[in-house]
Amino acid sequence: MSKSKIDRNDLLRKIQEVEFAALELNLYLDTHPNDQKALRDYNMFTTEAMKLRNIYEMNYGPLTNFSFALSQYPWAWVNDPWPWESQD
Repeated sequence: MSKSKIDRNDLLRKIQEVEFAALELNLYLDTHPNDQKALRDYNMFTTEAMKLRNIYEMNYGPLTNFSFALSQYPWAWVNDPWPWESQD
């Protein structure tokens, strides 16, 4: 297994972890809108998720078909594997 493949998997895992934390805080904030610490944490995780998605997309292509990352030539959305496909 190549080093870049391991890095790709590690990066996908980190994106999933950070997005999960942001989603959980989002749900918490729906019922606790005045919790300033939770809001700070939510903003921190959201910012981190954006950074990680940008790193992923610059190196491996878009994560979704409606990604906000610019595309390099040639169009990368059709390349295998897609982010949700097994990397093993």
